[in-house]
Amino acid sequence: MGPEYTGRQDLNLDPRVRRTRKLLQDALASLLKRKDFDKISVGEIAAESTLNRATFYDHYPDKFALLQCLVAAQFQDLIARRNIRFDGCDRALQNIAMGVCYYLSETLKSGTESSRQAGTPMDTAIVSVVRRMLLEGFALHPPGPAVSVELLSSAIAWAIYGAAREWALHPNRISALKISEKIAAILQPMLP
Repeated sequence: MGPEYTGRQDLNLDPRVRRTRKLLQDALASLLKRKDFDKISVGEIAAESTLNRATFYDHYPDKFALLQCLVAAQFQDLIARRNIRFDGCDRALQNIAMGVCYYLSETLKSGTESSRQAGTPMDTAIVSVVRRMLLEGFALHPPGPAVSVELLSSAIAWAIYGAAREWALHPNRISALKISEKIAAILQPMLP
């Protein structure tokens, strides 16, 4: 199976591997500006990256794994730039929701077929990053033995993403700050 993006750059990787993965992710990002994901082939990604298909498959099992790594890297970069962390404080949910809102407002193409479809690889990639952030926060501040942190993290991650996605698809929306406050207020009772 291909690499799972952990939200951190693996500095132990050979620099050539990091460079190759970056070329492939950049190629996909470039193609996504011109085409919907479902219309992009592995061959096109390889050609855009100036690499061959065999090299692509040396690093990723399919284009979905590459997309998940790309989206996760972009989202994690945005989170890092804005210094957003889930650290158990009261504003953590709001900060994470705001990060998702900012990311979606920058990446979703309103009115396209892919923006209307739920359950896309982009959805999964963002939820995976948010879930991992929540799990890291719960590792520092455990909710208690009666609560499954995996289940709680998944439920909150999907709820944040779903609400932020709904917000991002509306042209006359309130600010990211205001919607993130509302999302946090709805989800706060889920925290132990």
